[in-house]
Amino acid sequence: MILPDPVGWPLTVAAASNVTPQMRRIELSNPALAAFDYLPGQDMALAFSKDDGTTVRRRYTIRRFDRNRASLMIDVVLHGDGPGMRWARAARPGISIDAIGPRGKITLVDDAEWHLFAGDATAVPGAFAMMETLAGEVPAHAFLLVDGPEERQRITADGAPRTIAWRYEMSQPPESSGLVSAVAAADFPGGRGHAYLAGEVALVSALKAALLNRGWGAEQISAKAYWNRGRANAGHGEPELKAS
Repeated sequence: MILPDPVGWPLTVAAASNVTPQMRRIELSNPALAAFDYLPGQDMALAFSKDDGTTVRRRYTIRRFDRNRASLMIDVVLHGDGPGMRWARAARPGISIDAIGPRGKITLVDDAEWHLFAGDATAVPGAFAMMETLAGEVPAHAFLLVDGPEERQRITADGAPRTIAWRYEMSQPPESSGLVSAVAAADFPGGRGHAYLAGEVALVSALKAALLNRGWGAEQISAKAYWNRGRANAGHGEPELKAS
């Protein structure tokens, strides 16, 4: 698999709206995006200026790409008070933002007979982007942890074999939530599957451990921690602590 090289893109907000109470969709455009190339699951690193004049980057999965409109969409979870969330809340058509992309090495594995997606709300854009790209006959199953029923989204799959099991945030830590136990006990299809795990560091580690305990091989699991509870991400957009 050859990954496209990341390059810099000056982008302009074309539209912004909430798809759920806590998920804001932002369309970013540039006529040069007509030549953009990426693989489903990859992301864009957006640059935000801090009050002290320094720059921090935050990475967002490409939810959709429209070559005819020369635009791409990202979905931002409206949690916390980080630079990306503050920018997303204020995003309006005409606002400019610099980006680098596409970034990321996790994308669909070609030889899997079926696909599994699991994670918290930050995993939803990537999971949906990859599930909607799969060939219609390829099964895909998702286990996703969000704030509540109002955060559920509909997937565009046109009758393809796709299932989504939603779990909701409770008072216990997410890694102790019903999401991990659901993945641990799920009745998966036969054949060789591949799992894509994303979200908070501890949750991703717990999900990976659950699959390994079920006999999955490490090579069948693509895991990516997006954030770390109680710690801001580093300036380049990655969490300070990594998932094990």
